[in-house]
Amino acid sequence: MKPLTDRRLTPEHMDDPQAGAAEIEEALRFIRLVNRRLRGTAATLGHLQRWSAKWPRDEVIRILDVGTGSADIPVAIADWAKAVGQRVHITAVDLHPVTLDFARRQVGERPEIELVQADALRLADRFKPDSFHYTHAGMFLHHLPDIEVMTVLRIMDRLARRGGGVIWNDLLRNAIGKTAVRLLTVRSSPMVRHDAVVSVAAGFTKRETIDLARRAGLTGIRLRTHLCHRFTLTSEKN
Repeated sequence: MKPLTDRRLTPEHMDDPQAGAAEIEEALRFIRLVNRRLRGTAATLGHLQRWSAKWPRDEVIRILDVGTGSADIPVAIADWAKAVGQRVHITAVDLHPVTLDFARRQVGERPEIELVQADALRLADRFKPDSFHYTHAGMFLHHLPDIEVMTVLRIMDRLARRGGGVIWNDLLRNAIGKTAVRLLTVRSSPMVRHDAVVSVAAGFTKRETIDLARRAGLTGIRLRTHLCHRFTLTSEKN
């Protein structure tokens, strides 16, 4: 069978169950830096800010973050919501226990963020359909083969209620991204250098992103690029 995409998947060292905590934490700090400085976090916040115009002020907006890593994007969402007077509850999911331990320290005293250890491929067993207003995956789906990417997207769509939607925030696979990660990681640890390079190779083209989302059954799809190396695909459920 012909592959759906031309992505090249290589196991990332930070996904290894035997990886050391210090190495994983350094990798997570690098991802936080990339999200903050290269507009990954801002891209997600931009969609939520746009959609928030229609949110009832007396309702808690429930958000699921799949593959949360260090929970930097949930923290940014919680801080933004507090600043604008909007109530949110964010369920941040990750499978790796070391990653979740680091995330707990970063989240601190934010009761609106709930950290949950769970498998992204089994979330439909844990949560009922329409459990969340919005579902989000940031810098996570590129870790998965195409069939699992579509599975997670289907689950995210199922868990998001009408009037809400899905946000997929990830890496574009192009020459700019490959060059950028090599420059950004020149002084980093071997794990960070390796994972950054293979992450871009496992990223997606615009065509592949839209095709996978459509195959997963998402509708109302919009794709935006950010600084040539990052994209957000949204699916609004009207």
